[in-house]
Amino acid sequence: MATDDARPVTVRRGRPAAPGLASGPLRRLDEGDGATSARDAGPPEREAADLRDAMAAAAADLADLTAAAGDDADAEGMLAFQLALLEDEALSEPAFAAIAAGAPADAAFRAALDAQVADYAAAEDAYFRARAADLADLRDRVLRRLAGEAEEAIPGDAILVARDLPPSRFLAVAWAGGGLALGRGSTTSHVAILARARGVPMVVGVDADGLEDGRPALLDGEAGTLVVEPDPAAAAAFAARRAESDGRRAREETFLARPAVTADGERVRVLINIAGPEELAGIDPAHTDGVGLVRTEFLFDGRHHLPDEEEQLAVYRRILDLAGGRPVTVRTLDAGGDKPVPGLTRPGESNPFLGVRGVRLSLRRPEVFTVQLRALARAATAGPLKVMVPMVSVPEEMERCRALLDAAVADLAAAGVPAARPPLGMMVEVPAAALAVAAFPADFYSIGSNDLIQYTMAASRDEPELADLARPTAAVMELIARVAVHGAATGREVSLCGDLAGEREHVADLLAAGLRTLSVTPTAVAAVKAAVAGWSARP
Repeated sequence: MATDDARPVTVRRGRPAAPGLASGPLRRLDEGDGATSARDAGPPEREAADLRDAMAAAAADLADLTAAAGDDADAEGMLAFQLALLEDEALSEPAFAAIAAGAPADAAFRAALDAQVADYAAAEDAYFRARAADLADLRDRVLRRLAGEAEEAIPGDAILVARDLPPSRFLAVAWAGGGLALGRGSTTSHVAILARARGVPMVVGVDADGLEDGRPALLDGEAGTLVVEPDPAAAAAFAARRAESDGRRAREETFLARPAVTADGERVRVLINIAGPEELAGIDPAHTDGVGLVRTEFLFDGRHHLPDEEEQLAVYRRILDLAGGRPVTVRTLDAGGDKPVPGLTRPGESNPFLGVRGVRLSLRRPEVFTVQLRALARAATAGPLKVMVPMVSVPEEMERCRALLDAAVADLAAAGVPAARPPLGMMVEVPAAALAVAAFPADFYSIGSNDLIQYTMAASRDEPELADLARPTAAVMELIARVAVHGAATGREVSLCGDLAGEREHVADLLAAGLRTLSVTPTAVAAVKAAVAGWSARP
């Protein structure tokens, strides 16, 4: 007779989403963990009042999670999306209309949100597909409150397995050595971003059928595997790998406060990418060479109106102040593609990634673009600020941007407003720009590896089945080297600010291609500096 001790080892394979190794008991978070009880319809007035109370309680929950997230701009933005939805009467209006017609509050709210979730999940745009989980989470949170159910505590030392997990539930976990395996999701999802920032190993695309709660499990966020009921040999090998990984990270941390220098003694600049001033609050400026990318989309996302010149100016000055005198490169609004901005980007494009996005949108909306350029020119008086333009495809686009910036600076000077003309560079993320880089009138170049890989390989970076193509092939590296060689020949700085710069296993290839400036996520600085220290140009 078989016993539990004789259970066979189960190995489920997925795709790595956040690196690291974790072990612990398996804990399934099946869909439907939220409120499932149904209520009888009472008087419409009472049903409507109960729904409003549940929505208010859900808003309070989200506010608490936002406060607990501290200076995490990514978490704050994701939670702010749900809060904004709760305050949007258009979202709940169908539910209150159904209640007035005699429906119980839970059925009315579920029906209203289910329709929205389905719309988001079916969207071609990856941005909206990622929001479907947020909407489902909001729905379930309100329904639990409506049913009087308390929020379930999720153990942070377990290997959590679910079809999907919304950001707010991830943030509610007190992570303590556990990991996450999802059946859905992608490596660029909101939860994956949070997992990488918090050091929580995560794998997506895992088949969880037949897995039981409480079984010992090993999660490998680097190989993309989930092992259930490991035998002693597998458990021992995993423990050894985990100890080795922990030791490597500890060694890497010793490089954090040092300048990045190759084994040959050559200096390499390591900067950071941020999406708002909050991300600089807990960072020692001395640990980096500056800010290589400020994503200004955070100023426009989830807003009822576009930010004006004074609001943008205050934020840019704040970033310069927090950078401690080090250079700051601000990317102009990169809206469109997977980053729609209501009232600005074009809805319903058949292929948003190949549509009116980045500089293409800015040049079609010069009244919005000029406001940003004026704010940046004024901020340039407060520190070493540079401006770069995204999605440049032809030299004429840079010429038009240069003319608009020069006009903005001249207008400010004529009005007696202090301003300076910042260097104007370009993102190199379209293969056409990399191939003809010498024709572009830019003061500096910053390679956006995410889009450069996507466009070179004709493979969406948001499609899990094409993950094998979303990597730096020989063709991609040739384009990167082409830009680096041109920069060296003309004395113009060339940096790389995509995800590729922060992947330790590719640092040597980037240095061999001629790059000497890398801009990475704040959490990758130590690992990249360590990788730089181990590289030599000598064979």
